[in-house]
Amino acid sequence: MMVDLNDATQAPSPEGGWSASITSVPGAVVATTLSQEMIQPMGVFDAEGTYLHQGVLWRGRPLMTAPELPEVQEELPGRWIWGGVLLNHFGHFLTETTGRLWALDAVQGAVDGVVFVSKRDSDESNSPVLLQKYHQMFFDMLGMDLPIKIITKPTRVEMLEVPGQGFGIGPMASGTAEFRSFMSKRFAKDVAPVGGERLYISRSELSAIRGGILEEVRLERLLAASGYEVYHPQKHSLTDQIARYKAARQIVALDGSALHLLAMAGPIGAQVAMIKRRDSHASDSIINHLAAFLQRAPVVVDVILQDWIRSDRKRADRFSVGELDFASLGAKLVEAGFIPDAADWQTLTEAEAMAAIKAIEAQLKKGKLTFSPVPRKGGKPQRPTEPKAPAAAKAEPERRARRMAQRAAEASAEPTERRKRRMEQNR
Repeated sequence: MMVDLNDATQAPSPEGGWSASITSVPGAVVATTLSQEMIQPMGVFDAEGTYLHQGVLWRGRPLMTAPELPEVQEELPGRWIWGGVLLNHFGHFLTETTGRLWALDAVQGAVDGVVFVSKRDSDESNSPVLLQKYHQMFFDMLGMDLPIKIITKPTRVEMLEVPGQGFGIGPMASGTAEFRSFMSKRFAKDVAPVGGERLYISRSELSAIRGGILEEVRLERLLAASGYEVYHPQKHSLTDQIARYKAARQIVALDGSALHLLAMAGPIGAQVAMIKRRDSHASDSIINHLAAFLQRAPVVVDVILQDWIRSDRKRADRFSVGELDFASLGAKLVEAGFIPDAADWQTLTEAEAMAAIKAIEAQLKKGKLTFSPVPRKGGKPQRPTEPKAPAAAKAEPERRARRMAQRAAEASAEPTERRKRRMEQNR
């Protein structure tokens, strides 16, 4: 069945259609909400009170539904571009707040700025909604010098230009041609490459509440021995992160938000190894984003033995902790050309894994959160049991057994009469 790409009630498509078009809406009414649910009743109405599906945010499904037409509380004169939802989670901001900004190069004539609605972190109507520092830095790197207006009350906009969603999570992670061209021409053009060609993007110093893998510091040591710089992006400005990503030619990282920024700013053709940290399809968007923007598919390494699921969750997600088969991981990185050998890459023993998860639980003790293991595909994780005993220790029991066998043989070889006399003497 053919899909009509121009039908805005259907999902946006990287192939174009409504996701690559702009709808001009005079007298638009922007409806806001205090809801903190995943799917929110808000969006854009035209002057006749018809809900405009072109303004909806999609994440595989629409995350906005049509509310009742609200009573207007504020008026906004001028011509503005609809930016959609301003999100505070770094990865979702990169992928979902930016998806309509391609219109900055596509709208004809002057505009007065960009308007957003906010995904509230609080249900207090008087709480201020402000741009985060990294929001502003990102917009600056796009050369976006227009005013930004965050709408928090039902507002009538004199003229609202509503671009389709040109980028996002899921099928939209590759972006439309218009969005990719916009980012290529504009984003971080003034940031020069700085740093070495081998980079490991680490999560080990993030809070344990954000999930990760067991013993990431071991992975850091192993990669550092092969010439990788261990880099903690949260400790650096966006400018510094982008500079390092531009310089790198081989990048290894766990799946996470940092790879979205790498995809936007990294060099064309860079070789990226993405190590899965959770048994989830959440990383599929990262794979698509990297492949489309760097024009080279990442090497995806999935060596999860089991997921440790947090006690307040039901499945592997961004809060869970992955237990990786380090030996297999090393072998796959060798095969893909990221490291020269993996002789020192050893998988955690059961005792090491338990000690690591207990350390993570200790960091979360205020919330009394614990973790339970879920092996992959219902199987049991294959680990070494204990470190191998030294050769000398193994040889000693063998020598004792040989001596006892020799004595038994000598005793059985004694003549019968002599053995009888000796037994008589011992009575």
